[in-house]
Order: sequence, then C-alpha cells, then structure tokens
Amino acid sequence: MDRHSHNYGTAILAAFEYLLEKYPEVFVIGQGLWSPWYVGNSMTDLDKRFGTRRIIDTPVSESACTGAAVGASLAGMKPIVVHPRMDFMLYAMDAIVNQAAKWSTMVGGQAHPAVTIRGIINRGGEQGAQHSQSLHAWFAHIPGLRVVMPATVADARDLLIAAVLSPDPVVYIDDRWLYAQTDELGPIVELDLAQQGPRVLAEGSDITVVGSSYATHLAMQAREQLASLGHSVEVVDLRVLNPFQPDVILSSAQKTGRLLVVDGGWKVCGMSSEVLAAVAEGLSPQALVRSPVRLTLPDAPAPTSRALEALYYPDVARVVSAALALL
Repeated sequence: MDRHSHNYGTAILAAFEYLLEKYPEVFVIGQGLWSPWYVGNSMTDLDKRFGTRRIIDTPVSESACTGAAVGASLAGMKPIVVHPRMDFMLYAMDAIVNQAAKWSTMVGGQAHPAVTIRGIINRGGEQGAQHSQSLHAWFAHIPGLRVVMPATVADARDLLIAAVLSPDPVVYIDDRWLYAQTDELGPIVELDLAQQGPRVLAEGSDITVVGSSYATHLAMQAREQLASLGHSVEVVDLRVLNPFQPDVILSSAQKTGRLLVVDGGWKVCGMSSEVLAAVAEGLSPQALVRSPVRLTLPDAPAPTSRALEALYYPDVARVVSAALALL
C-alpha cells in the first residue's frame, strides 16, 4: 500500500484536492483563501489549480458567505465555508444555527443543507481574548449540526472528506497548534460520518484520559511520560462531538476505574461536563475508584500577555499532574 508523509495542514489540503477533483458540486468560500497567512498550508495553490470560481475569496462578511453557502447547499451544491478565525464565525450564527441546522427538520427531511463549515482555532501568540476561542461546545449543543474535531493527521483528512460528503450540515473544527504533527497516510477511503464517533487511540489499564483536538495531542504526550513512571494510560479521542456517542468512553472508564477529561474549552457547560455527565448516567457509582476530574481553561477570557498565556492554557505537565493525582 502506498503511503505518503503529511503534516496536519497538508492532510487537510489533500482532502480539499480529493473533493474538488472528484465532486464538481464542491466549492470553497470564505476570507483569505488565497493567502497562506490566513489558512496556513492547508489550501496552498488551490485557487491556481481549481480556479477562482471554485475557491472563492470573499470580502469580510462571515454572515454573507455562510448564508450564501447554506443557500447553495439547498440547491444541490456541497460548499465548504472557511472561517480562518473561529471567533468571527459568531457573525454567521443565524445562518449556522437558525438556518443550516433547522432546514431538514422544518421541511420534513425533504431538503438537506449539505454545507461544511470549517472553523480554525487560533491560540497563543499574544492574540488575546477575541482571537483565541474554540467554542466547540456551543455548536455541539445544537441539534441538527454534526460537529467534528480531528486530532490526528489521518482524521484531519478523512473527517473533512466525510463531512463534505455527509447530507447534513457539519461544523469541522481544526486547531493551528496541531499543524506541525506529521504522519503517513494511506489511500483515501470515504467514511460515512454517521458511523464515526470516539475512538481509543492508545490502550491502557490504569486510567482513561479523554480529549478532543489539541487536548488529545496533550493526552498522548502525557501518556508517554506517565508510562515512564510505570502507569498505563488509555487515551480516548472524542473526534465527533455531536451527535455525542459515549459508549467507547463508558467502556474505557469501566475498565480503568479512573477518568480524566482534558478540554480546550471552559468548564461550565463544556464538553468535559458532557463527558462526565454521560459517565455518571451510564455507569454505577461503584464503577470508578476515584471521582473523575476535568482539566479545562480557567473561567476567564484568554489573556494577551505571553507570561499569562503560559498559565492559562493546559500543557502536558498539567495533564501529567492531574493524572498522577488520580492514580
């Protein structure tokens, strides 16, 4: 089997290339799509290869380009809307939450807005509170939206393809802090997004660590350090946040008896809360030997100061410390 080395960003690029080559109804719309500064290496030269009619760099109006994409999807197209900073997707909330998420239900399944909305998370670099948010829990709260957060290079490619081929509206969230990851990718196999859910990335017996996106990356790094201390860590990657399917998490927590949830969002009403609630509802009180723990952002907007950023964002050392406290 032919395998090719990719980083997270070029894996996304490979997904775009595959979709644009194979499906003429696919087009991409959003701000800064012709600029590597906005979208990194994830869309390099797509406008030159596929033309500006299919890679549409728009004026600054998140609401307009997202609304246009939702309308195009109702007309049979498969648009991908790119928001280079997820924070400013908030200008498009009506199109995403009131339109895309609702159409199929409102017309009895006779129309399916197959639109993919890509939100890119930017963190650190002293960007401050208005350029650093993930907001994945917001979108996971909305029935009618599928929400995916790829943590691995393979999922960066394969979940984007699955999202675009899904008949449902999908929010696809990628994090720039993951772009340096590298891995080898085999041939593309089109996945059915409706069949995807949380996955055990690494098996262990002493503690379950659940994460999504960059938090999963931290969990895998912490696993290596904890292994050197003699602890066996099982890592579960959420991958698909909505619809939320907790069975894999329940099985893992039942096996290890200890649960740590690492999340790149805030604690209150966040995904970490949803994971803990699912475990509380799905397992008996005796299933865990210790109370589960959440490691999240502090309940405060992101700071601008580099020194404060180092305190604000969870890192590998804090994941290891939280796990050791449970062990």
